[in-house]
Amino acid sequence: MAAVVGANTHGVPLRPLERRVRRLSGEGVPTAEIARRFRRAPDTIERVQEMSELRQGDGSSSTQGEVLNPLERRILQWRADGFDHEEIGAKFRRSGDFVRRVEQFARHKLDTD
Repeated sequence: MAAVVGANTHGVPLRPLERRVRRLSGEGVPTAEIARRFRRAPDTIERVQEMSELRQGDGSSSTQGEVLNPLERRILQWRADGFDHEEIGAKFRRSGDFVRRVEQFARHKLDTD
């Protein structure tokens, strides 16, 4: 897969403003000058830099590398708490069979991990 132009190390594309602010900052342009060029307050430019670093991330996010999606995690939790398939299905406006399939797939994903 080709890398996205302007993407960070995780392939998430940065917004045009983030790319330009990071490039100018990397070239050594002072924050006040960057703010003047974009007609923004220096605090705003600092926040843009911080947020773009957060978007880039370091891979330590709590969701990074998780095997199960939120629906699967919730269904397994409710099943562990004693809810039956029909009760859980009603919460999601789905059938009990749907909940069984999701549960089976989630357990399969955990077993193969």
